[in-house]
Amino acid sequence: MRIEEFVTMPLLIQKYLNYLIVVKSKSELTALEYASDLRTFYRFIMIRYNLCDKDTPFDEISISGLSDDVIINITLDDAYAFLAYCRQKRNNSDNAIARKVVSIKRFYRYLEVNNILKENRIAFLEAPQTKKALPKYLTLEQSVKLLNSIDGKFKERDYCILTIFLNCGLRLSELVGINISHIRDDNTLVVKGKGNKERTVYLNEACLKAISSYLAVRPVDGVKDRDALFISSQKRRISKQGVQKIVERSLEKSGLSGLGFSTHKLRHTSATLMYQYGGVDPLQLKEILGHENLSTTEIYTHIKNEQLKQAVDSNPLNDPSNLKEP
Repeated sequence: MRIEEFVTMPLLIQKYLNYLIVVKSKSELTALEYASDLRTFYRFIMIRYNLCDKDTPFDEISISGLSDDVIINITLDDAYAFLAYCRQKRNNSDNAIARKVVSIKRFYRYLEVNNILKENRIAFLEAPQTKKALPKYLTLEQSVKLLNSIDGKFKERDYCILTIFLNCGLRLSELVGINISHIRDDNTLVVKGKGNKERTVYLNEACLKAISSYLAVRPVDGVKDRDALFISSQKRRISKQGVQKIVERSLEKSGLSGLGFSTHKLRHTSATLMYQYGGVDPLQLKEILGHENLSTTEIYTHIKNEQLKQAVDSNPLNDPSNLKEP
């Protein structure tokens, strides 16, 4: 779905999406995810209420003519029928269904708060229980191996990119958005996170040295975006895709490709190393990573708990074959 397609949605949904972007400062990507989930839901409703040609393919059903009355009078049974459809016909996982529940409930909460609904039946909609997978990350040894593999024409730039990822735990969008003017004299960096929220990131010695080495060779003449820190070979601000290619190439050179690592996994790596080796408190880690909720950060505490469990399980006394019954 594209943001231009918002105008094809019912007016109530258009207002909600604009509210997310303008008032709640949600990113365009987040608004698109909500819009996509709501469009899928109301396409199902169009079929359920016989409001469209039954021969129209599901992904071609238009919901632009859906009335406010239909939206307002959706029942809890309608919502659960939709979730069952997602499970049985669309093969959605628990996580995918849980996300749709969030999208639907938040929309109806918006309608309730703005007195468009007299009764919010959807408030009681429940999502399936989901398991939080432990984040995948590089070990300390793998991280060092990755950094030591950097070479080539743009080695100072590429090394600086990976160093900041691994030391500061930035998101991809945050890294490409860094401007030289964002680096302060007190060795801190201002980054814009989700919802355009600014936070301060402290640069350690490794980051400062990497930035200094890169700035010494960073192109100046002919650069299109003079304030952008990281510049592509076309002398423009480096793109997300450009950074992803650098990471993929570096993983391949270091022999770490094919193991499920990616650009976002470098953020997980930074957080994990800080928690495991730096004794960083989860609340501090939350601020460093720019998480909105502590529950998002607490997944890194589970890593240590899992390692402790594995350590206990590896005790040879855990093997009954080594023991004689009393």
